[in-house]
Amino acid sequence: MRKLMVLSLLLLTLSACALFPNRDPVNINVVGIEPLQSQDLEVRFAVKLRVQNPNETAIDYNGVALDLEVNGRPLASGVSDQAGSIPRFSETVLTVPVSVSAFSVLRQTLGLSQTQSLNNLPYVLRGKLAGGVFGTMRFVDRGTLDMPNGATW
Repeated sequence: MRKLMVLSLLLLTLSACALFPNRDPVNINVVGIEPLQSQDLEVRFAVKLRVQNPNETAIDYNGVALDLEVNGRPLASGVSDQAGSIPRFSETVLTVPVSVSAFSVLRQTLGLSQTQSLNNLPYVLRGKLAGGVFGTMRFVDRGTLDMPNGATW
C-alpha cells in the first residue's frame, strides 16, 4: 500500500510539471536611457527595455526589477510596479527608473585608472519580470560599453 501511494504521488508530481508551459527565454535589450529628476546624492535615469516574447502564449507581468553592474561593480538598480501583458510573438518597450548613488560612482571611479576609457568596459544587466509564483522570468544581458569619442572618467 505504501509503495502504491509513493508511486501515485510521483506520477501526480510528474503530470503536474507537464501542465507548466515550456517557454523560451524572453529577449531583452536596452534601447534608451533618459535623465530623470535627481535627488541630492543620486542620479536617476529612465531605462527603456525592449522585451520580445518568442513564445506561443502571452506573458503577463506585474513588476520589473533591474540591477546593473559595470566593470564588475554594482552601479545602478531600479524597480517598477507596472503591469501588463506581452502578446504571443510580440514585443513591447518597458520604462524602468533606476538610481545611481554617489557612492556607486565613487566606487566606479576608484576602480578605473586615470588613462582607462569607458570604451569596452564590461557590463551585466540582471533583472526579472514578476509574474506570480510560477510566472516570474529572470534575464541577464551582458556586453561592453561603447562610449562616443573615447570618453574617460
